[in-house]
Amino acid sequence: MNHDLLLIDTAEELHKLPRTAGGPRAVVMTMGALHEGHATLIRTAREQAGPKGQVVVTVFVNPLQFGANEDLDRYPRTLDADLEIAREAGADAVFAPAVDEVYPGGDPQVRVSAGPMGERLEGATRPGHFDGMLTVVAKLLHLTRPDLALFGQKDAQQLALIRRMVTDLNFPVEVVGVPTVREEDGLALSSRNRYLSDQERRSALALSRALFAGQDRLAAQAALRARAEASPASGERATALARLGEVRASADAHAVSAANAGLPEAVRAAARHVLEDAGRHDPPLVLDYLALVDPQDFTDVGPHFTGQAVLAVAAKVGTTRLIDNIPLEFGAHT
Repeated sequence: MNHDLLLIDTAEELHKLPRTAGGPRAVVMTMGALHEGHATLIRTAREQAGPKGQVVVTVFVNPLQFGANEDLDRYPRTLDADLEIAREAGADAVFAPAVDEVYPGGDPQVRVSAGPMGERLEGATRPGHFDGMLTVVAKLLHLTRPDLALFGQKDAQQLALIRRMVTDLNFPVEVVGVPTVREEDGLALSSRNRYLSDQERRSALALSRALFAGQDRLAAQAALRARAEASPASGERATALARLGEVRASADAHAVSAANAGLPEAVRAAARHVLEDAGRHDPPLVLDYLALVDPQDFTDVGPHFTGQAVLAVAAKVGTTRLIDNIPLEFGAHT
């Protein structure tokens, strides 16, 4: 898409940006180093806003969400390339402020707290990270004043917390989650992928393989359950299957009711097996966490859970820490 792109670097200029008539304003928040995942977010924002709407992309490396031993200094800054990607994807304006523009008084004394949900998984590994993330998202929502805000589902816990903040604090914005974009080999797109050597990348592929192994385990169990449930109930089910000569299916019919209650753990186990194997690679994948959680509060799902869950993983390969997740749907048990 060839059109003029407005670069804005102050809050005053941003406040003067006129809203377009006839369509919503959509914002995509990034820390720069844009890649195809970000471009997908921007294109989706363009589609949601429509030709008469407006798409604003923010580019800001937020120091509040980096810990003492994290990669703030080496986080890539590629504004010229970012501007071109934003333009091609359909953005109308890019807001790329300096740190002292966002935090004119230095580190803010008043911040948004992520609460208990922000202390789990990523929050346990990176204390204070989500407080810093929510604080800057709140500020950028106030500054950009969008109708829609789009975030990637790759950062599932971040997305869940932003949704919760918007609901709990009555922000007048609709939060839209956009599915994870993956490279051809399955690795979730991330600005940190560029740090991986060829060997490290091969080890890192275990993250997506583990998630898909869990997904496959769930699908296989669902197929088994459907086959068993299609037969008559209780003892008649096994008898009917046995008459058809399906001895294995007869045993499966009995196993289904017992296995259903342990399905979440079976999904975890399938994913864990892949990750444990990757821990023996050279270089090894060093697991931080593997979790199957309720997306409403990121607590572990129980053995009888039904509904949507998130299978999430985080690990280090070399010095690079990566995260990934997939949504899963657990059906009602019979």
